Amino acid sequence: MGDHLDLLLGVVLMSSPVLGFSPCSSNGLIAVYYFCNLTEVPQVPNTTERLLLSFNYIKSITATSFPFLEQLLLLEIGAQFTPLTIDQEAFRNLPNLRILDLGKTQIDFLHLDAFQGLPRLFELRLFSCGLSDAVLKNGYFRNLESLSRLDLSFNHIHSLALHPSFRELNSLESVDFFLNQIPIVCEPELQPLQGKRLSLLRLASTTLYSRVSVDWERCMNPFRNMVLDTLDVSGNGWTVDIMRNFSNAITGSQIFSLVLTHHIMGPGFGFQNIKDPDQNTFAGLARSSVRRLDLSSGFIFSLSYRLFEALEELKLLSVAQNKINKIADEAFYGLNNLQVLNMSFNLLGELYNSNFYGLPNVAYIDLQKNHIGVIQENTFRSLGKLSTLDLRDNALKTINFISSISTIYLGGNKLVTLPNIPLTANFIQLSENKLENLNNLYFLLQVPHLQILILNQNRLSFCAQPPVPSENLSLEQLYLGENMLQLAWETGSCWDVFKGLSRLQVLYLHNNYLSFLPPGVFSYLIALKTLSLNSNRLTVLSLGDLPPNLEILDVSRNQLLAPDPHVFAPLSVVDITHNKFICECELSTFIKWLNQTNVTIIGSPDDIYCLYPNWLLGTPLYSLSTEDCDEEESLKSLKFSLFILFTVTLTLFLMTVFVVTKFRGSCFLCYKTAERLLLKDQTQTREPDTYRYDAYLCFSSKDFEWVQNALLKHLDTQYSNRNRFNLCFEERDFMPGEDLIANIHTAVWNSRKIICLVSRHFLQDGWCLEAFSCARSRSLADLNSTLIMVVVGSLSQYQLMKHASVRGFVQKQQYLRWPEDLQDVDWFLSKLSRHILKKEKKKEQDTSIPLQTVASIS
Repeated sequence: MGDHLDLLLGVVLMSSPVLGFSPCSSNGLIAVYYFCNLTEVPQVPNTTERLLLSFNYIKSITATSFPFLEQLLLLEIGAQFTPLTIDQEAFRNLPNLRILDLGKTQIDFLHLDAFQGLPRLFELRLFSCGLSDAVLKNGYFRNLESLSRLDLSFNHIHSLALHPSFRELNSLESVDFFLNQIPIVCEPELQPLQGKRLSLLRLASTTLYSRVSVDWERCMNPFRNMVLDTLDVSGNGWTVDIMRNFSNAITGSQIFSLVLTHHIMGPGFGFQNIKDPDQNTFAGLARSSVRRLDLSSGFIFSLSYRLFEALEELKLLSVAQNKINKIADEAFYGLNNLQVLNMSFNLLGELYNSNFYGLPNVAYIDLQKNHIGVIQENTFRSLGKLSTLDLRDNALKTINFISSISTIYLGGNKLVTLPNIPLTANFIQLSENKLENLNNLYFLLQVPHLQILILNQNRLSFCAQPPVPSENLSLEQLYLGENMLQLAWETGSCWDVFKGLSRLQVLYLHNNYLSFLPPGVFSYLIALKTLSLNSNRLTVLSLGDLPPNLEILDVSRNQLLAPDPHVFAPLSVVDITHNKFICECELSTFIKWLNQTNVTIIGSPDDIYCLYPNWLLGTPLYSLSTEDCDEEESLKSLKFSLFILFTVTLTLFLMTVFVVTKFRGSCFLCYKTAERLLLKDQTQTREPDTYRYDAYLCFSSKDFEWVQNALLKHLDTQYSNRNRFNLCFEERDFMPGEDLIANIHTAVWNSRKIICLVSRHFLQDGWCLEAFSCARSRSLADLNSTLIMVVVGSLSQYQLMKHASVRGFVQKQQYLRWPEDLQDVDWFLSKLSRHILKKEKKKEQDTSIPLQTVASIS
C-alpha cells in the first residue's frame, strides 16, 4: 500500500516551488505533467529519466506514443480521468524502463502484447485498474524476465489460475492481490509458482476460504514446493476451524512469516459462541519454519495451554489488539527461540509468576495499553535474556517486579513513589506518572550504567528529606519537562539535584514554572551540550546561570524582557522566540547583537517581537532601529547628576518611611506610653451603662486557643487586672444546661458590642452563623454599629459572600481584618478597644400615638 502513495507524494513534491519545478515542464531529467489536461503523451527530451503523466485525460497508448527514451527509468501514467486503452507493444520505445505505474486508471482495453519489449521492467503497478481474471490466465506478463514486483490489488480478480508463463518469471518476488474477491486457491492454480521463492504473497481481504466450503483433499496444498518469506492472509474472517484446516493443508510448505491480522478467532469479551485457538490450531505449521506470526487485531480472550507448541522456530509473536484477559500455564511452552512478544492493547489485569514460562530467549515483551495493576514479584525474573519491557499506559502502583532489565518503559501508570530496589537499567521511561517527591529522582540517578532517564509529565515538586547527591558517571540524557521544580527550588531545597552528572549531554526542563535558576545549579554539568528551558517564566538570564560548555539553548516562550547578549555569545544555537521583549533603549544592545551575531537563531524572525510599548506590539526586533537610543548618550551625565540629587533626597525620605513602617509596632508602644504619662492625672473611669458585658465575643470553639492568646489575655479583666473590658464568651459565660440559642440571644442583647471573629472554622459552624444572624438582627433593630466583624486568616471576599447572613453585612458595612504582621497587633487591639468603647446614638423615644389609639380616644 505504501507504493500507492507515490502519486500523492509526487503531487506535493513536484508542485513545491522550493524544488524549482514549474507545472507541466521538464528539466531534462525529470518531466512533471500533473493536471495539465493532456490528451496524449507530450514530447520530452531524450535524456529524461522520470516521466510523470498522472492526472490527465490520455485515452490511449500505442507503439508510437513515446519517442525513443533510452534513459527513462520511471513512468507514471496512472490516475487518468478517462478510461485508458493500451495497444500492442505500447512501451517498446522504453527499453530500460524499471518502474511502470498504471494504478488508479480504468483500463478498458489491454492488448495481450501490451508489455512486450520491456526486458528490464522491475516493478509493474496495476492496482485499481478494473482488471479481471484474464490478466492472469492469458499470459500478459510473458517475457518480463526482470519483473520482481507485481501489484494487482483493488481489482476484480476472482481466480488465481496462473498462465504457464509465470514459470518464466524467475525474478518474481512480490505479488499483491489485496482486496480482490478470491474465495478459494488450490494447488493446481498456483502450480506455475512452484519452485520459486517469494518475499511477499499478499492475499489479504480477499474472503479467502471464509465463504465457501473447501474440500482440502481435492484442493491440496496451494503453496507446495514454494518458499514464502511473508504470506499475508489478513482480513479474511478466519475462525479457529479455518485456521486449523489451512495449517494442516499447507504442512511442510516453508512460510517464514505468517500475517493473520483482523481475524475473528476468539469469543472476545463476554461471549462464548466462538472458540479461542487451542493446541491443534497451529499444529500443521510444525514443519513450516514459521519465524514470525502476527495474530493481532482479533478477539482472542484466553491463551490456552501450549497454544504455540508446534512453532519451535518462532522468533516474533504478536497477539496485540485482541481481548486477552487470561494466560494459561505453559501457554508459551515450546517457544524456546522466541525473541519478541507483543501483547499490547489487550485486557490483562494481573500477571503471575507462571505466565511467561517457556520463553528462555525472549528479549522484548510489549505489554503496553493493557489494564495491568498487579504483577507478581517473580514474573519476569526467570527470563534471563529479557532486555526490554514495555509496560506503558497500565495501572501499576509499584515496580517491585523489575529485575535486571536494561530498557524499561513505565510511562502512563499510577506510580506515586519508587521502592528502594536494585535497578540495572540503562534506559528508564517513567513519564506521565504521579511522582511528586524529588527523592525519587535522586534514587534513579544512583542507578549504575543508566544512560537515558525520562520523567516528563510527573509532579516532581518537593524534597521530603535532604537527599545525597548522585555520582552518576553514565547518564547522558535527562528529561524532566512538565514537572513543578519551581515549587522545590523556591524553598531553597534540591539545588544540588544535578551534582555528579559530569557526563550529562542533554537536559530538558521545559514547562516547570521556573521563575529563576538557583545559583550554580548547572555548574556541575561540564559535558552538557543541549539545554531546554522553554515555556517557563524566566525574566532574566545571567552569565553564570548556564553550563560552561553549552552549545544549544532553548529559552523560547519565557518572559525575558531585556536579555544580556553576552549570555548567548558562547552558544552555537539558541531559540529565543516568543519572549516578552520590552522594546526600549535598554534593549538596543541586544538588538545590535541579534543583527550581527554568528550564533544560529532558531525560528522565524517574526517570532522575535516586541510586547511593549503597545505601539510596537508584534513588531519584529530585526526591523527596529537603535539610532534614537544613541542620541540619549549625551544626556547621561546630566541625568546622572540629577539622579544623585534625587537619590539623596529620596533616600532620606525613604529612611524616615522605613523607620516608621518597619518599627511601627515599637513606635505605637512609645506613643501609648507617652499618652499615659501626659494624661496620668485624668480619670480613667468609665460611665456606667445598662449592659452586663462590654462585648460578646463570638468565635468557633476550634479557634479558642488562638482567641485566648490573641484577644482575651489582652482585653478581658478576668485574665489581667490591667485589662479594662468585661467580655462574654461561650466557654465561660453561657449557662450550662440552657438552650444554646437562648444563651446566644442573652449574650447578644446584654452586651454593648458583639464581636464576631470570622475564620474558616466560623464559616463552617452553624451555631456561629446563627449567632452572627442574631447580632445582625440587633444591629438592624438598634440602627447602629453594634456588630463588629473581624476576619481572621486568608479568607477571600468570594468565600465571605457565599454565606447569606455574612454577605448582607459585607455588602453594606465595613469590617476589620486581623493583621498579618505581629507588630500591628497592639495597634489593632487599640483600634478594637475604641470600637468597643464608642457610644452609639440612642434612638429617640417614639412619642407618637398609634392611629389605633387615637381612634379609640375619639
